[in-house]
Amino acid sequence: MSPRIGIHVVAYNAAATLAQVLDRIPRDFAAQISDVLVFDDHSDDSTYLIGLGYQQTTDLPLRVFRNEVNLGYGGNQKAGYQWAIDNGLDVIVLLHGDGQYAPEMLPDMVDALIENNADAVFGSRMLHEGAARRGGMPLYKYVGNKILTRIQNAAAGASLSEWHSGYRAYSVKALAEIPFQSNSDGFDFDTQIILELLEARKEIVEIPIPTYYGDEISRVNGLAYARDVVRHVLKYRANKMGFGSGKAAFASSEYEIKASEFSSHQNIVNWLAPAGSLRILDLGCSSGLLAEQLRARGHTVVGVDIEEHPGARGRLDEFVCADLSTGIPAEVTGTFDVVLAADVLEHVADPSVLLRGAAERLRPGGSMIACVPNISHWYPRGRIAAGRFAYERRGILDRGHLRFFTRRTFRDLAVDTGFEVVRSGAVGVPFEVLERGGRASASRKALNVAARVDRGATKVWPNMFGYQLLFELRPTRTDAVPRP
Repeated sequence: MSPRIGIHVVAYNAAATLAQVLDRIPRDFAAQISDVLVFDDHSDDSTYLIGLGYQQTTDLPLRVFRNEVNLGYGGNQKAGYQWAIDNGLDVIVLLHGDGQYAPEMLPDMVDALIENNADAVFGSRMLHEGAARRGGMPLYKYVGNKILTRIQNAAAGASLSEWHSGYRAYSVKALAEIPFQSNSDGFDFDTQIILELLEARKEIVEIPIPTYYGDEISRVNGLAYARDVVRHVLKYRANKMGFGSGKAAFASSEYEIKASEFSSHQNIVNWLAPAGSLRILDLGCSSGLLAEQLRARGHTVVGVDIEEHPGARGRLDEFVCADLSTGIPAEVTGTFDVVLAADVLEHVADPSVLLRGAAERLRPGGSMIACVPNISHWYPRGRIAAGRFAYERRGILDRGHLRFFTRRTFRDLAVDTGFEVVRSGAVGVPFEVLERGGRASASRKALNVAARVDRGATKVWPNMFGYQLLFELRPTRTDAVPRP
């Protein structure tokens, strides 16, 4: 079955250009189009009336809408995309009513989307060196475009030739799977939707388009636009790291392995490396990626988590699905050389229950390894001092955290539940998460420098710069009888 294709013409005060834009839609392509949607954004001129008049004389499947209030450039796009979703279109192409983008390229945009099985196709004026300037793009806009695109690629881990083209084709299915309705109503909408596509791991393809600059009036405040788009990409990257509300990092649901040699997960692997084959109980095992590394070193790992993530059972010797808030479940049988609680104790209301349960399941000479976030790290300290404390999507202030720890408070908890601390450590900010969800980062050198500085500061002042705290604990009480 042929895809249902829609053309979304955003128009504001486009009375002088709208008819010419519609005239230029290739008529040999028009037979493939299901709907041409003209959304007049409450123009001050006769844009809407011209659209209605054109509708009476054309063979295009034209629908003309007038927004009751001015929705803005982004808001107008939202209206059209929602119409496409609600009415079962498969493809929607964004076309500007001022003629800045060539309607003659519509077949190429749609073909690129379908042939590449892509989620979005962007028409780029920057793919061919010098083409934008030859097409009349003013020098200040060309330079600004290049600088902003470089910044945005570096921050988002992308490799687009430009972020600022308004000529785009989307899979309607892909649009339905991202939260575009929460985006800005302004011109920065285009940057936000790119970030959402990257976060959802959607496939973006670029094709070259001609550049045209005529007499149309630019309604973009360049400095405000630059500020907004840079703010969005930095917010996205901060959310991926665990800072901020996390709304921009909506597609990451499970805890991810921290692969850096300096991360908490790798420290745990290294702490266990000198030992022989161990039987390990991994509390809060998530998808089992850490357990997979431990098993590769010859250990046997039983995992427990409240949710069975895809692939978890295949990475573990045994998996138990259970809520750890009430303690270690009865389904976990036998004793263990190590009980591992990496990023889990902060998620339960009474971590002492898990600690006492761990002591009961340890073999003589066994130990517990725990990793918890450090609430005395400079970031939450700064948020609290500024009166801006708020739960976030991940990181130290993860909205799922019910308990907060410093080095001292965790040591006190361990002692109170019958343990002694035999080893401890701290790791800094997990800079490797900067590249989650995107292409290769263009700023790896700068990140490496920042990571080295942070690691040095963590060694000197772990209470202030330690992002996560690690402890190896051994039971001191001899009255606990290990379970058979």
